[in-house]
Amino acid sequence: MLPSVAIIGTRGYPSYYGGFETAVRKLAPFLADEGWDVTVYSRPGATRPDDPSRDPRVRVVETNGLETKSFSTLSYGYTAVRHAVSQRPDVALVMNVANGYWLPLLKAAGIPTLVNVDGIEWDRAKWGRLAKWVFHNGAKWTARHATRLVFDANEIGRRWHDEFGLDGEFIPYGGDFIDEELPLEPGLRHRQYALMVARFVPENTVAEFLEAAPRIAESADVVIVGSSGYGGDLDERAQALADRYERVRWLGHVSDDRRLHSLWQHAGVYFHGHSVGGTNPALVQAMALGAPVVARDTAYNREVLGTGEFVEPKAEDIAETIIKALADEAGLEIQGQANKRRARQRYSWDGVNSSYTAALSALISVSAEVPEKDFEDASELLHP
Repeated sequence: MLPSVAIIGTRGYPSYYGGFETAVRKLAPFLADEGWDVTVYSRPGATRPDDPSRDPRVRVVETNGLETKSFSTLSYGYTAVRHAVSQRPDVALVMNVANGYWLPLLKAAGIPTLVNVDGIEWDRAKWGRLAKWVFHNGAKWTARHATRLVFDANEIGRRWHDEFGLDGEFIPYGGDFIDEELPLEPGLRHRQYALMVARFVPENTVAEFLEAAPRIAESADVVIVGSSGYGGDLDERAQALADRYERVRWLGHVSDDRRLHSLWQHAGVYFHGHSVGGTNPALVQAMALGAPVVARDTAYNREVLGTGEFVEPKAEDIAETIIKALADEAGLEIQGQANKRRARQRYSWDGVNSSYTAALSALISVSAEVPEKDFEDASELLHP
């Protein structure tokens, strides 16, 4: 009988929304190749049923939830967990500590859980006080009820050890390595443009980059990829820049991997402004494609890059550093090749998928000894 796994907490398979979804697109078929029965829980309308890369061996189960900024993760996680409990997989891979509230249900059903804790969500500026409390409390539930944890960066692991006294598996994200030269985006020139790829939230230094863009555009093209997903001030500012400056392009959200890979591969500088989280998938992918990087100076970005150009979140510093980097053609090629080598050594999907498979396999042998209190918690959650 095949070992079975339920993957809970992403937008589904195949989906192109963010890092979790990218990881699932890579991991689910890998597990199927390794002889696993794989179920991925999904949200209606968030996946591509006709995607040519979709593996038919991966079972997709859609559940309902509240499609709101504050409660979507909690609500979809709850309905997915309830369904998973009825199916009794051998193990569950759960993404995001917001789903920590529902771990007692899986625990009470004797289903061991491997939980990717994501970043330190309660540090994110985009969340209000209530949302930060929800995430932090979810982390406490995760610390209590998860069977084993996954940290995508050693710095995340350190934070969890310091606050909760727990260790876990270090499993980062991977990158796609493409040796062929991809076609340039029309109108751009190799190594002669600055690129930002980010969701439009405050902690990604988007506002500061938008402020720096006009100065950079005096001597180079500027390409902005991303959006808030909900509209708002940053989207409006990006559109206004594109309208006013001929050398500034705002492409919005780009779900075409090949197009996005081309933008990274040919960029003169990829600006990575993420300030929280761990090993960021966009940064790893940029490195895998040989993009020179200017990154916001954080412990997470230094861990992933090792060496490179790091800046404070100030528009003038961002503009000055990017302009200086773009002027050094030889330096760009040296840094780009160094980033690609580091990505091959530390951030390959084969290594990532093998690590997840080993961690999930180890949990199948875990005997679930469920305290009576956990049954009470699960009953309260199922029947509030």
